[in-house]
Amino acid sequence: MIKVFLLAMSVLVSGSLAVAADDIVFERVIGPEFPGKYKHPASIEELASGDLYIAYYGGDGEYADVTAVYGMRKKKGESQWSAPKIIADTPFYSDGNAVVWQAPDGLVWLFYVCRFGDTWSTSRIKAKISRDDAQTWSDSFMVAMEEGMMVRSRPLLLADGDYLLPVYRETGHDPEVVGADSTSLFLRFDAKKKKWSESSRIRSAKGNIQPSVVQLGNDDLVAYCRRGGGYGPGSEGFVVRSESHDGGKTWGEGQDTKFPNPNAAIDFLKLHNGHLLLVYNDSPLDRTPLTVAISSDGDKTWPARRDIAVGNHDYAYPYAIQGRDGKIHIVYTSEHRSVINHAVFDESAITASAAKAK
Repeated sequence: MIKVFLLAMSVLVSGSLAVAADDIVFERVIGPEFPGKYKHPASIEELASGDLYIAYYGGDGEYADVTAVYGMRKKKGESQWSAPKIIADTPFYSDGNAVVWQAPDGLVWLFYVCRFGDTWSTSRIKAKISRDDAQTWSDSFMVAMEEGMMVRSRPLLLADGDYLLPVYRETGHDPEVVGADSTSLFLRFDAKKKKWSESSRIRSAKGNIQPSVVQLGNDDLVAYCRRGGGYGPGSEGFVVRSESHDGGKTWGEGQDTKFPNPNAAIDFLKLHNGHLLLVYNDSPLDRTPLTVAISSDGDKTWPARRDIAVGNHDYAYPYAIQGRDGKIHIVYTSEHRSVINHAVFDESAITASAAKAK
């Protein structure tokens, strides 16, 4: 059984620690000690230089009057993360969910949310680009102007060279309930024409948000989404799944899967060998445990599963990538969205552990 790495005391970012637990390495990247207590959803990218880069938004709280987007770097071959640096900050407004992604042409994209009112349903999506491996950033520009539009997952490079950015429109003005008419969708970027277009929307019974997508074939795509609804006790919450058979232009009705979902983010990733990885909270009620599942047959079955974070803490907003060396990296938050954690492992850590458990 994996022993989750817990710290008995706060450690400054310059003293970030890592520990090996069986065949998974856990690292506490940063906590509430600096520069503010709140640090939520983190995204991670392996840059062309080999550096790892994390982006997140932080401040005094989720609905603080002023929050900003921060970036942190771990240089290739080094063990320490840089101190967080503000990379996006909209004057007089709060910024949210940050996604960092490097495109095939070398441009590094930073997508994030700007909240114009009291709740996320007033948000729009902004972006910046970097031409120097995320050392400096352009001015911000708008990507989606419709009220309630948000971003949470990395773009997908399609077989035709276009980028498919998963986004969603959150409705309602209740901070504890996601409206049933909330929908997931995708913005398609034509890399040659530098133009965005919009897909159809994924609709489902309780609503759905925060999609993550993989391409199974040239035209066949699958998206997994966080369910809508409230955060109260219940047993009917499941991850929502939808399919596209025209390259991501139109999407079918969202259907409940067998994966439970306590109204919490998930992530979905296609590995280099074609296998699929899903990371989610394996509970209808709580954001614990945090579980990784592997499918080797194109989303038909998911026999290999392993809890990578367990206990009384909330393990939320997982974000997964696979490095060029094959290592899987997952960042997630814990301790009431005040700590960013980083787990690194091989696919075999999940598949071998599942085989031993049988």
